[in-house]
Amino acid sequence: MILTELSAPPAAAVPVRAFAEHLRLGSGFADDGSQDQLLELYLRSAMAAIEARLGRVLLARPYSWTVTHWREETCQGLPVGPVISVESITFQEADGSEAEAEAGTWSVLRDAQRPRLVGKFGRSLPRIPRGGQAEIRFTAGFGPAWEDVPHDLRQAVLMLAAHFYENRAEGGPAAGAMPFGVLVLIEAYRATRIGGGFA
Repeated sequence: MILTELSAPPAAAVPVRAFAEHLRLGSGFADDGSQDQLLELYLRSAMAAIEARLGRVLLARPYSWTVTHWREETCQGLPVGPVISVESITFQEADGSEAEAEAGTWSVLRDAQRPRLVGKFGRSLPRIPRGGQAEIRFTAGFGPAWEDVPHDLRQAVLMLAAHFYENRAEGGPAAGAMPFGVLVLIEAYRATRIGGGFA
């Protein structure tokens, strides 16, 4: 199973100004914005760390997921959530030829805890060719804008990014550990994952 992020969140969606205010950086000076690239780096690092821990995507973006078999004949959990849409399922034969699954044979359940593909009307999912694979293209995230992300997760990102920023000169595991306050904020969003999908 291979999950590929097809594009990163655009710079305009990353809350650099909100982070600068969170850090109480001065404003109105000639060097305003001089640290924006650094602030964006720590914000993206904090988002990536929280997403990896939760199995959830904060800012919406497209993904490609390749599998060689379904976990169950009628159901397959998706590796991250929340899922906004599934654009396509493409099957690749062992000889490299490709065919797209008919849209009427499958659907997506956008469950907050367990987003998954299911066969339509309780039927099995379309069969993956022997020796081949299926590529699922989908979009996951709370939404395209920072305001779409729940308040507690936004606060957790700012807190973790501030921790990275303030400890940037330090090394060792303590500098990269998540502060307790961040863990408390994200705990409600944790989901147990089994076999590459949500459990």
